[in-house]
Amino acid sequence: MDIKKDIVCIGGGVMSITLAKLLQELDPKMDITIYEKLSSCALESSQSINNAGTGHAGYCELNYTPISRQQIVNIDRALKINREFEVSLQFWSFLTKKYKSFKPKSFITQVPHISFVKGKKDISFLQKRYEALSKTLSFKGMQFSSNLETIKKWAPLIGDKLKDNIAMTRVGYGSDVDFESLSHQMLKILSANKNFSVHVNHEIKSISQAQDKTWDLKIYNVKNKKIISVNAKFIFIGAGGSTIHLLQKSNIKNQIGYGGFPVNGEWLICTTPSLTKKHFSKIYGLAGPNAPPMSAPHLDLRIINGKRELMFGPFAGFTFKFLKTGSYLDLFKSIRMQNILPMLHVFIQNLNLLSYLIKQSSSSYKDKMNALREFYPLAHEKDWKLASAGKRVQIIKPFKKIGGKLEFGTEVVWSDDATLAALMGASPGASTSVYSMLNVIEKSFKGRINSTIWKNTIEKMVPSYNQDLSKQPSLFNKTRLSTYKTLGFKI
Repeated sequence: MDIKKDIVCIGGGVMSITLAKLLQELDPKMDITIYEKLSSCALESSQSINNAGTGHAGYCELNYTPISRQQIVNIDRALKINREFEVSLQFWSFLTKKYKSFKPKSFITQVPHISFVKGKKDISFLQKRYEALSKTLSFKGMQFSSNLETIKKWAPLIGDKLKDNIAMTRVGYGSDVDFESLSHQMLKILSANKNFSVHVNHEIKSISQAQDKTWDLKIYNVKNKKIISVNAKFIFIGAGGSTIHLLQKSNIKNQIGYGGFPVNGEWLICTTPSLTKKHFSKIYGLAGPNAPPMSAPHLDLRIINGKRELMFGPFAGFTFKFLKTGSYLDLFKSIRMQNILPMLHVFIQNLNLLSYLIKQSSSSYKDKMNALREFYPLAHEKDWKLASAGKRVQIIKPFKKIGGKLEFGTEVVWSDDATLAALMGASPGASTSVYSMLNVIEKSFKGRINSTIWKNTIEKMVPSYNQDLSKQPSLFNKTRLSTYKTLGFKI
């Protein structure tokens, strides 16, 4: 006999957990279940070491503000991501106020966000970027400096011994986010409701839509080696790199032509107290030629389980795996007749990127230390160790008749009736999880999203819902001050 569920979330990362919590707030009577293949939730992309931990708000990420040939900096994407991250902050603030057990200090820390460039050309770009962004309400308080003494105060490790012309911008109210800890904080308050359950060591074997438009799943229990049958009214697939495989199992029309472009990553990590005490910021540089946007080098302070450490990277490389715990056959298993042409087109069109990633995969520890010294000239090998930074599967989507297109953002793929939604892609990912999952709710629960109860509840959770705060100074200041105060930030 099938187990009946209202909502099934596949994958126990921050996206599924966020969606589950939003829906639980909107309707506590909903029967919601998360199925996770691994032995615990948040062990892949959401795990602390597998992401940069940056609260992506556009403050320091230079790839969000491209410059045209006419030397005009486009700030639209930075503003968009900033608005989306504010939605996450507001929801976390709401949970903090409502639940005594939800502790923001366990997962979010105020850490300045800094952009760092060298040379006349890039300094000119950073100056233009600063001038454009600092005029907006969202980036109020951003600072620019090319003064070495100021830079030494902002970034003691970087400023020391650098002789090149350098410049930085700084936003003091950036953040470091431990998405693994956040996920478990939300799971704790989710689990207090008897209508919620989470099952680890459960692998999805098949997904098919029944005649009544519900979904039938066959799920393998890794522990007792039994298969259970589950029927769900709505399915969300938030399984990171495995999402493409699960979408293909569902056989929905809208997944035709989609594929994955896997990218590996590594960090250099330092836990030496004398260094972790000196560096208190996240410092982002420019990505090199042919490098994917998410490989822009950055030197980050991380707070993980209350301990300070420094991460430098990520060093991107090519891989055949879609997950850290995946198989080297993942890429080959994702190939279908309907996506082979888009995939071939993307790989051929991106030979420079592929060549770069393959080359980076074979770079030595010494090469990586030399890259670090471009940021921190006095770095010693004894203080830094290499560690895996997880996997990211970029989106390959059909484009025109037989072509394909490589996307570096995130995207949701829906069934025609919106009873199945699947999240694909990478950065800014987890930082904009609340915004992304509200979009899922808007499309998949159209019949209820406009009800007075749901509208009022969403506005309590996210005061800026469906509003552009950047155009409403009074509401912006009130909302940001309240949110940041609740989360322990000073602005």
